[in-house]
Amino acid sequence: MSIIEFIKERMIFLIINLIMFLLVAILMKIVKVSINIILILFLIWFGPILIYMFLEFIKYRRYLNNLINTVENLDRKYLLPEVIEEPRFQEARIINDVLKQCNKSMHEKVKHYKDEQIEYREYIETWVHEIKTPIASAKLILENDNSNLSERINYEMKRVEGFIEQVLYYARSSDVSKDYIIKEFSLRSVVMKSVKSNSRDFINKNIKLDIRGIEGNIFSDEKWVEFIINQIIINAVKFSIPNEGKVSIYSKVNENNIILTIEDNGVGINEKDIDRVFEKGFTGENGRKFGKSTGIGLYLCKKLCDKLGIGISLNSKENIGTKVNIVFPQGKFTDF
Repeated sequence: MSIIEFIKERMIFLIINLIMFLLVAILMKIVKVSINIILILFLIWFGPILIYMFLEFIKYRRYLNNLINTVENLDRKYLLPEVIEEPRFQEARIINDVLKQCNKSMHEKVKHYKDEQIEYREYIETWVHEIKTPIASAKLILENDNSNLSERINYEMKRVEGFIEQVLYYARSSDVSKDYIIKEFSLRSVVMKSVKSNSRDFINKNIKLDIRGIEGNIFSDEKWVEFIINQIIINAVKFSIPNEGKVSIYSKVNENNIILTIEDNGVGINEKDIDRVFEKGFTGENGRKFGKSTGIGLYLCKKLCDKLGIGISLNSKENIGTKVNIVFPQGKFTDF
């Protein structure tokens, strides 16, 4: 706040005082009062007013500067009412009280939505675990029947199971920080688990698998990393051409990170869709063409990578293939 802006806001008050002084001065002039006395009256009249306004300006500016500096230096802006210095004049106290009431109301709303989110997540987790039991029983029955129909049903059951798994991880992904265990583990072991869970699809589509040079240990949450890698492998298999497809998985150990690459020679992604592959619900032209994409898998991968402090990038050319790089920082620190 500048002194000019401060004076402008009080211009009416000054004008009223000036008009009143002029009226008094005119009356004094009529009764032939000395001009020196009128000037002394002017000083007595406006001197205290100007001094008071100057002191008020200093007080307001100090308060507002403190408020602005606190906001600029505060990472969590909503904590402003809690950390700001208690003001010494009434108007600022009223502002502070209003801020505190707003902050309290916001915390109550946030708590309400968090409670709803927890309830929703618990319901989804319960539902997923309940529905997995009959699916597992059905798959066990189908594995004992080698007919073509059973194989087709088993394939669709596996797809359903994959979608259910996505629902579970989607429900958990919003609150990764309360559902993680950071530890050191072998990158190769996680990759092999994901490959094993997709082994039937590799066999059914007769897709070649090239695993080479996967080295190094990483610090992260093993189950989330396994989910991310699994989603990428599922996509690589899904969009590979039967009997012609090839999926390559390899890693490169650098000084500050380990880069895991999952590469396929499948249908690829249209150039205009590349920038949107990590958007929620985006399936792209090939996703719609094949009718097998939900637009959730890559979105979840990106969301989880951001939560875990892992980098992920995708390069693709239509009818040539897709390459996904997952970058694991070297060290024990992740961005939670």
